[in-house]
Amino acid sequence: MSRPSSSVSTEVTAAERRRSVPFWAQTLIGLAVGIVLGVIALVGDISWLETTLNQIGSIFVTLLRAVVAPLILLALIVSISRLGQVANAARLAVQTILWFAITALISVGIGLGIGLLTNPGQGTGLAQSTVADAAYSGRTGSWTDFLTGLVPGNFLGLQASTSTTLTGDSFDAASVSANTSLNFNVLQLVVIGIVVGAAALKTGDRAKPFLGFAESALAVVQTVLWWIIRLAPIGSGALIGYAVAHYGWDLIAPLAVFTVDVYVGCLLVMFVLYPIVLRVHGLSARKFLAGAWPAIALAFVSRSSVGTMPVTQEVTTRNLGVPQEYASFAVPLAATTKMDGCAAIYPALAAIFVAQIFGIDLSIGDYLLIAFVSVVGSAATAGLTGAVVMLTLTLSTLGLPLAGVGLLLAIDPILDMMRTATNVAGQALVPVIVAKREGILDIARYNGPNGDGLNHAEPTRVPVGASA
Repeated sequence: MSRPSSSVSTEVTAAERRRSVPFWAQTLIGLAVGIVLGVIALVGDISWLETTLNQIGSIFVTLLRAVVAPLILLALIVSISRLGQVANAARLAVQTILWFAITALISVGIGLGIGLLTNPGQGTGLAQSTVADAAYSGRTGSWTDFLTGLVPGNFLGLQASTSTTLTGDSFDAASVSANTSLNFNVLQLVVIGIVVGAAALKTGDRAKPFLGFAESALAVVQTVLWWIIRLAPIGSGALIGYAVAHYGWDLIAPLAVFTVDVYVGCLLVMFVLYPIVLRVHGLSARKFLAGAWPAIALAFVSRSSVGTMPVTQEVTTRNLGVPQEYASFAVPLAATTKMDGCAAIYPALAAIFVAQIFGIDLSIGDYLLIAFVSVVGSAATAGLTGAVVMLTLTLSTLGLPLAGVGLLLAIDPILDMMRTATNVAGQALVPVIVAKREGILDIARYNGPNGDGLNHAEPTRVPVGASA
């Protein structure tokens, strides 16, 4: 007598689950394979392998960025429209910004402390003339960038950029090709989502059809997001493989002390400061790091907080138990303004480094100014090129030579991996801390086996207004 098909199906599903490899393990395997391929391409000078790794990694990052805009916009519209049901919505927002500042202030203190102990600008063998030759012509930071970035130029916060390429042996025979690309400003998307969500909340019953469409569209975007996330082991492996093959470690030799300082500072923030904050709030640091690991690992290889944002939001709700309606507001905001690696540790160390190379003594007032710029300045550079713009803002505020920026750009890819991983860890930490302080954190989910990584076939459907 044959068993019922439902019983067979249940047994097959259970067997598949036992054989499945956890997502965090898939990511680690992907990173290991990528490093091996990168070393092979570097040692063997295999250009086609390096190019292939670059293309695969670029495709993965492009897919992530493609889903960021609709995810931010729809999630904010839906969550803000439902904030009327949350009695402490304003308190949540204030607590979020406060903890952004608290952790950033401590992080910049760690950066300054390491810089004063190690003196990264001394003994480098770099003459002032060498540094001056490393001219920097990129965009510098300005306090007005924050206000400018808040105002969207169109409904979707899209920005068009055109690049012109001249090819040919002579001007007469040359051909000119113009490429136009569209990019979105994350900070403007946040503003648009908040305004539209607030308008829907104010409109009342007449906005129900619109909100129903937004919720359905958000569910579809979340499904697409999960399909992309499942490609993370392949994409992450390709990205780190290309980094190894293209840059190598010889690039950081002349600036070894500074490079080590940045990595040590970021590691202290992630594995000392954040665990202490978690312990103070009665939360397991191991569970947090395990739950946030997919986002942290992806940030390390992709070097993009914005590109990692969909995964950050996913792990914050799915693994760490932060309510969906709060995370959909806090994570996009954090992705644009919460950068402990790029806007706190790095500019503090870089300011000391540049000052020492040029023989400029910094006073206690200068160190306090660095701390102030690091805490407040990340908002002024939101939506721009994170660390570089933040660095120019810090140096120009202190009156230090901007020529040092050009020198540091040479090793920026190596530094940016660790900085971005630290950024994303902080972007997941603050929503967890605020949710715990306000009594809305799902402790069972935080401490459950789900905190060991993303290992599900499809995203969880979480009704707006319910805990993830």
